[in-house]
Amino acid sequence: MITNVLDFLESAVKSYPDKIALADANTAYTYQSYQDRAKELASVIIEAISGRTRQPIAVAIGRDADSIIRFMAVVYSGNAYVPLDFSQPEERVLKILDTTRPILVLAGADDLAQHPRVSQKYPLLDCHRTVTATVDQERLDLIRKQSIDTDPLYIIFTSGSTGVPKGIVVSHRSVIDLITRFSEVFAFSNDSIFGNQAPFDFDVSVKDIYNALYCGGTVRVIPQILFSLPLKLIEYLNEHRVNTLIWSTSALRIMENFKALDADKPLYLRDLMFSGEVMPNKVLNYWRNALPDVRYVNLYGPTEITCNCSYYIVDRRFADHEPLPIGVPFHNTRIVLLDNEGQIIQEPGVRGELCVLGSSLALGYYCNEEQTA
Repeated sequence: MITNVLDFLESAVKSYPDKIALADANTAYTYQSYQDRAKELASVIIEAISGRTRQPIAVAIGRDADSIIRFMAVVYSGNAYVPLDFSQPEERVLKILDTTRPILVLAGADDLAQHPRVSQKYPLLDCHRTVTATVDQERLDLIRKQSIDTDPLYIIFTSGSTGVPKGIVVSHRSVIDLITRFSEVFAFSNDSIFGNQAPFDFDVSVKDIYNALYCGGTVRVIPQILFSLPLKLIEYLNEHRVNTLIWSTSALRIMENFKALDADKPLYLRDLMFSGEVMPNKVLNYWRNALPDVRYVNLYGPTEITCNCSYYIVDRRFADHEPLPIGVPFHNTRIVLLDNEGQIIQEPGVRGELCVLGSSLALGYYCNEEQTA
C-alpha cells in the first residue's frame, strides 16, 4: 500500500534510474540524481532542525527544477513544504511566514535580499550554497518508518483575493488519492512529458510534479518569458516533445488571443487539461479546431479538495452561450448538492451548494480551526 509520495519517487528510481525526470532551461536531473540530491539536502535539513518532523518548512521557489528537489528534500525530512515566491510583495511573504511560523526557511541570498526582514525573524538555510552533503540514510529510514499517510505534505496559500490568504494543508493520502485517480482515468505513462506552466505555489503544479513521479514521466519547467512569446513557446514544446499540458485557463487564453496556433502547432500534444477558472467556449473551440486529435479535459475543483474532484472529457463543440460541464466525480469522490437546510437535492435544475466527500479533502486551514469547521 502506498502511504507516502516518496513511494512514487522510489518506484520510478528503480524502474528508470537514468531517465530524465526534471528539466528546466539550465538543468536536468535523472530519477537517480533527483533522489540523490533530495536525500542530500534532506540530511542537511534534518541536522539543522534537530530531527523535528510534521512541521512547516518554507521553500523559496522559482521557475526551476531545483524548486521541486527542495520540496522532496523537505518530504524526506518528514515535514511539510510551504512554497514561497519571494518576488511577491513583502506583505504577502510575511503573512504566509507569520501564519505558518516555519521551523526553517530554505532560500538563497537573492531571495532574502528582496525581503530582509525574513532573515531577522526566521531560521534560514541557504539552499543555493548547500550543494553537496553526506546522506544520513539511518535518520532518513527512521523518519520514514514513523510516517503515516495522513501526515501533512504541503501547505499552499490561497490568493487572498476575497480577503486574507488561507493556508490549505494537504496530506500525503490526499495527493496519493488524486494521482492514482488521474492514472486510472487518463493512463499517463513513462513517455508522458509534462510541460509545467503553473507556478509552484499554485496547486495546478501538483499534478505535473506527482503525475510524472507516479508514471515515470518527465517534467519540463517552461521558462516564464515564453508565455509572452507564443510562437517561441510552441517551438519549445516541439523541441522537447511535450505531449501533456495541465494548464490554467488563462494560459490557453493567451495563445488564443495571439492566434498562435494559426502560425504553428505543438506537434506532439496528446492531452490538454485546464482548470483554475471557467474556460470560455470560444477559446476551447479555437484549440479544438486547430488540434482536433488532442484529448481536452475540463478539470473542476478548489484547492481545498486537492486540485480536482471532477472531470469532463470534451466530446463536442460548445456554442458560446452553453455552459461547459464539470463532468463526473473521480473514483473515491462523492459530490452532492445541498439546499439551505442541508438536504440533498435530487431534482434537476435546482440550485444549491456543491459539497465534496472523499479522501481528497484537505486536512484544513492551517491554524484556523474556525474556518476549517
